[in-house]
Amino acid sequence: MHIPDGFLDAKTWATLGAVSAVAVGAAIRRSGAKADEHTVPMMGVVAAFIFAAQMLNFPVAGGTSGHFLGGVLAAILLGPARGFLVMTTVLIVQALLFGDGGITALGANVFNMALIGSAGGFLIYRAAQRLFGRKHLAFPAFVAGWASVVLAAVACAFELAFSGTVPLSVVLPAMAGIHAVIGLGEGAITAGALALVARIQPGLLPQEA
Repeated sequence: MHIPDGFLDAKTWATLGAVSAVAVGAAIRRSGAKADEHTVPMMGVVAAFIFAAQMLNFPVAGGTSGHFLGGVLAAILLGPARGFLVMTTVLIVQALLFGDGGITALGANVFNMALIGSAGGFLIYRAAQRLFGRKHLAFPAFVAGWASVVLAAVACAFELAFSGTVPLSVVLPAMAGIHAVIGLGEGAITAGALALVARIQPGLLPQEA
């Protein structure tokens, strides 16, 4: 889902870059207001876990593969603002050091995978908890993990279409379809990781930000 350089036109990547920059500023202000001595180390641990987990691909139908995104898990453990910042940091490191996602497309990738994938996924998680009960963690996390991947893929498809890279009628079903399958892995990993954390360190859940 990482968009490379050259796939978005200037108006699209510049607009999304500006939106993402504003979101980062707002998240920094919100996170700083509630930070304590445990916040930064915990953010580092979660970022390291997500970075490592994203290196592991799992097979998907048709010879394609997917990987863990981690936005919902980060938002649940850290709160949506800090989860968004962790995901943004991971994406910046991937783009600058590993060439995973373009520099000009960084704002779009942050918008899709950090803002939608983390903050947006957290809203879905909370909505699912209200529906199924606050005591339930795993199933709302599964739903939110799956939805975060699909929504991020749909946003990516619209960005590519608006840029004239590929028609929406082609890219939307392709992106949504394959990421609906990838999202099942995302949901399962998110739910499993959250259940493990709840068992061994329940004091980490939940946190607001």
